[in-house]
Amino acid sequence: MGLFLKIFIPFLGVALAFYFYSAPQSFNEEMLRGKRVIVTGASSGIGEQMAYHLARMETHLLLTARTQAKLQKVVERCLELGAASAHYISGSMEDPSFPEEVVKEAENTWGGLDMLILNHIGYSGVGFFDGNIGQVRKLLETNFLSYVAMTTAALPMLKESEGSIIVVSSMAGKTGSPFAASYSATKFALDGFFSSLRHEFVIEKVNVSITLCILGYINTDSAVRAVSHIIQGTPAPKEECALEIIKAGVLRQRELHYPPWMMSSIVLLRDIAPEFLDSVIRSKYKVENVKRTP
Repeated sequence: MGLFLKIFIPFLGVALAFYFYSAPQSFNEEMLRGKRVIVTGASSGIGEQMAYHLARMETHLLLTARTQAKLQKVVERCLELGAASAHYISGSMEDPSFPEEVVKEAENTWGGLDMLILNHIGYSGVGFFDGNIGQVRKLLETNFLSYVAMTTAALPMLKESEGSIIVVSSMAGKTGSPFAASYSATKFALDGFFSSLRHEFVIEKVNVSITLCILGYINTDSAVRAVSHIIQGTPAPKEECALEIIKAGVLRQRELHYPPWMMSSIVLLRDIAPEFLDSVIRSKYKVENVKRTP
């Protein structure tokens, strides 16, 4: 019976995920028309694709990332696609003052905010943990503390608009992954903070939604460049992923799993068969291609 349950429950999880994600949803692009949206990490990858989808939905956009030249091109494209307005502010989330600067720019530009999409990332590469504590601190500043700082600064406006917070995370924030110890720690921290904050919103009757997005291997240039030689598998399309993130946020979903069947199965297996899941995860890595620090 125990073995049967360990086999049956994951298949049930896959079936349920397929049903819920394939069922008709009440999303309508009109829900976003005229909304004021911040997108971080918007110069490339999933953030760039979210900006283009939101532009087609005629939102007001404030985009941020490190590279000004790339942001300028994304903003120009957003205006061509029909954005109600599009602005950018470039800078690094490693700077503790920058998250508040971004939110202040939105307040000065629009006087309010409807959706905060936290998507930026600092990445340490794939490899065995080498004991570099400074790198861990740096990643915590970019991947976690800046998310908290931006949320804190934006909350007064989001409370007024009864808006939404979208937190882009990954499988590494739900179950441990090899060769990503520092990165995984920051993603687990996001889950802990925003899940706790959601409780407080409910208790205090704050009508601001929090959507945590658990993503798998996506075909962004940076992800493919970093792990294609190490991970076995085909990455999911960033364009579709970006749209699903937006839908989940608008529909005020608690979590998004993408690709749905894969991520939902992993989350389920983490609780009922963790050692089996660990062995599956390890089997997907080409360990011989992972560099060790001398």
